[in-house]
Amino acid sequence: MRGKLLELLAKYDSIEQSLMDPTIASQPSELQRLGKARAELEDVVQVIRRYHKTEKDLAESEALLSDPEMKELAQDEVSTLREQLGELTEELRLLLLPKDPNDQKSVIIEIRPAAGGNEAGLFASELFRMYLRYAERRRWKTEIIDLEEDGMGALSRVTFSIDGTGAFSQLKFESGVHRVQRVPATESSGRTHTSTVTVAVLPEVEEVDLEIKNDDIEVSTFRSSSAGGQHMQKNETAIRIVHKPTGIAVTCQDERSQQQNKLKAMAVLRAKLYEIEQEKLAKERGDLRRGQIGSGDRSEKIRTYNFNQSRITDHRIGKDMHNMITFMDGEIQGMIDALIQDDQMQKLASDAS
Repeated sequence: MRGKLLELLAKYDSIEQSLMDPTIASQPSELQRLGKARAELEDVVQVIRRYHKTEKDLAESEALLSDPEMKELAQDEVSTLREQLGELTEELRLLLLPKDPNDQKSVIIEIRPAAGGNEAGLFASELFRMYLRYAERRRWKTEIIDLEEDGMGALSRVTFSIDGTGAFSQLKFESGVHRVQRVPATESSGRTHTSTVTVAVLPEVEEVDLEIKNDDIEVSTFRSSSAGGQHMQKNETAIRIVHKPTGIAVTCQDERSQQQNKLKAMAVLRAKLYEIEQEKLAKERGDLRRGQIGSGDRSEKIRTYNFNQSRITDHRIGKDMHNMITFMDGEIQGMIDALIQDDQMQKLASDAS
């Protein structure tokens, strides 16, 4: 690990030197690239410097153990510094784990009712609100891309974006099947129903990350039925794009112009094609962590919301929470933190073996 730490410090110092070079100031793209690289290293460099200082302080304190007059004081100091060094070592082990290249990206989320009819559509609407409230708590911007509902509060589907640095790192473990168990408001006999909703979380992809050829897409228009299209019902403002090589189809009708809807639809298409490429690369490298959180398998039941018992259970980590009202109001950070921590521990265990 020591060699890796020295390598990161040297890289950081090199970036700092480059940023002070007057010739770099006249190259905006290079300045941006270096600034981003420095930002990515800042956290780990701060910990490395604390680690090295603690090592130095420990060596000095250990040297005083041979002095009879300083031995007792030095023993306390040595004990404290060794504990601090152990904590910093664990912190560095986590920081040095391989990073998901998508972690700092914004996200596109798709929510669709699966099994359970109208009750599934109602729960899809509640999950949608839950993620909007979570984004609001994080001060992240949200935008609806495509939304279809039955007019009574049940969603047929919704696609929306959450724009915020690190949004993917926080929300990527939400992909999968969310199951709800409760007594529907329309159930006169008080019988508990079970319904399911699928959630897909995709990293938002820039045009430079993935090129889509014009010949590979088919674009069609139709009249919008969304709020954004209400004022332009006579015009076909909604967009449907089909990617011919894969058959993937995306729609957007929330904006009031064809151009705006096309831009949003293309963002969703890029995200979906990028996901396919990432899965293909992972299989080729043989590094899919099957059975672990983050597999992103949409057929996997990841969580159950039992309203009768006010209990949320994440099946991947066996964690229960009993705060249904606040959880559904977007207070989901505790569950997210537990998922991230479990993922880190599994990576550490894998790294150690």
